[in-house]
Amino acid sequence: MNEALIRHFCDLRDGIHGQAVSREDKERLFATATELLDPVARRALEEVNADLLLGTGEVVASGVTRSREGGLNAMWSLTWPEQRACHVQPIAIVAHYGCDFHHPHLRGNTVGDWPMNVFDAADAEAQLDTLRVIAAGDAHNLVFQETYRLMPAVTAQTA
Repeated sequence: MNEALIRHFCDLRDGIHGQAVSREDKERLFATATELLDPVARRALEEVNADLLLGTGEVVASGVTRSREGGLNAMWSLTWPEQRACHVQPIAIVAHYGCDFHHPHLRGNTVGDWPMNVFDAADAEAQLDTLRVIAAGDAHNLVFQETYRLMPAVTAQTA
C-alpha cells in the first residue's frame, strides 16, 4: 500500500503517470488500466454479492465513458432488488480521471479516492483488497443512509 502511495506521490513530483506525460497518453493508460481492472473489480463485487446479497445482485460495467466536464470514467455497479426498491445508489467501484486531474483515482459511490496506479495485470490484481474496501465502504454507507433491510444476508437471519 505505501509503495503505491509513494509511486503516486513521485508521479506528482515528476509530472508523469507511469511513463506518460501528455494527457492523451495518460488517457490511453487509463483505458488500458480499466480493462486490466475489469476482472478484479467484478471479483470484488461478486464477493459482496455472494456474502451480503446472497447472490441476488447483478454486476454491470459501464466501460470507459467521457464525463460532461471532459474527464474519463469507468464504473462497475452491483445492483439488487432491495436497493432498486429503495431507489438508493448501487454499490460501486469507480475509476475516474478528471479533466483537471494529474492522474486517475478509484472510489465508490459513497467513499473517497485512492490512487489508481495500474499499468499491468499484476498491478490490477494488487488492487483487489482496495476494491474490496471500496465495495464494503459503499455497502456500509448505504445501510447507514437507508436501512439494514437492504442486505439479504441480514434479513434472512431474522426471518
